[in-house]
Amino acid sequence: MPPIRFIVLCAVWSLALLAGSAGPAAAQPEPAGQVETQWGPLGPAGRDLLVKVRLAGLWEGPAGRMGLSKSANPKVKEAGRHLIDGHEELDEKTLELGRLLDVELPTEANADQKGWIAEMTAAPAGSVEFDRVFANRLRAAHGSVYKFLAQVRTGTRNSLIRSYADQCMATVLDHITVLEATGLVDFTDTEAIPLATVAVAAAPTPQAAVPAPGAPRTAAPQPTAAASTDADTTRDTLLGAALLLAVGAMVFLWIRGSGSGGASRRSRRRTDS
Repeated sequence: MPPIRFIVLCAVWSLALLAGSAGPAAAQPEPAGQVETQWGPLGPAGRDLLVKVRLAGLWEGPAGRMGLSKSANPKVKEAGRHLIDGHEELDEKTLELGRLLDVELPTEANADQKGWIAEMTAAPAGSVEFDRVFANRLRAAHGSVYKFLAQVRTGTRNSLIRSYADQCMATVLDHITVLEATGLVDFTDTEAIPLATVAVAAAPTPQAAVPAPGAPRTAAPQPTAAASTDADTTRDTLLGAALLLAVGAMVFLWIRGSGSGGASRRSRRRTDS
């Protein structure tokens, strides 16, 4: 085979290997429950955040109004005002994001939340009993929700959810502060109300139904870093071998051609002389 044709074949073969190894990677499935939005991916945690904050407003707003009307303690009344104002703003924002991100939100408090409202309703107006139930139920609930907000805020890639979580955290921290300022919070019992009962929808919808925090979650199988690294290494090895083979063949033929050409020229000179 003429040298030039062999060189061309080697180059074409190398380029074919390069094109095959550098082709588009196989499409990976979206993580379970995640959808793309213009603000970044929205996953189950982001939707869960909207549901939980909506549920919080459905009982904490009424609880704040009850504190304002039933308590004789000025600090409890002040806490009630903060709850009313804070949840009015959050409810408006939550409903707006629910429409924008197509997340179905609950319309009534769950059974546990209704039970806490019933406790406050049953406690005598103007009594220390009411004030203690008010301060401790709401402080424990806000403490649990605050932890969840921080987890979502640090983990989400959706800029809209991050901004919303910032607003929620500021409001919840304000409520925690004024509730603690009543002097009635039992700091040895801040875990009395787990998040699983603080914010579980009364009638979960298919879109809003997600595992409660603390419950085992089944993650969608994802490619491991080791598997990805092995695939990259194999591709790079094949590509390197192909290029080396092509370059080696061209160098070999160039040297061979140069040697043959030199010998022919020397032979012609001897003949001429």
